Amino acid sequence: QLQACGGGLVQAGGSLRFSCAASLHSFSIYTIGWFRQAPGKEREFVSAIKRGSTIYADTVKGRFNISRDNDKNTVYLQMNNLKPEDTAVYYCAADWAPGPRMASRRWNTYNYWGQGTQVTVSS
Repeated sequence: QLQACGGGLVQAGGSLRFSCAASLHSFSIYTIGWFRQAPGKEREFVSAIKRGSTIYADTVKGRFNISRDNDKNTVYLQMNNLKPEDTAVYYCAADWAPGPRMASRRWNTYNYWGQGTQVTVSS
């Protein structure tokens, strides 16, 4: 129900843009989050968007930008000034969130997951 696109190989300092297309009814109600997992490391939060409110991990704040187009049922993650430590498999995920709860940074809050897409940043 979630399809992520946009990974690839890029040099440090470069940019990539992810898209996450969802086939979810009432898409605008869902919080959409991005997570990543590097080899040998735990899955970590990257960013999330609930309606117009956005949150970021400190490691990506100021470099990544998350946005959504509810008409297209799609969320985007623009990643700029990429660093080798951004190398990971990236996942988008959806959390049904009709109430006032803020967007979650916890991966186990999210019910639906897209397939992972690899990002490799060379130094």
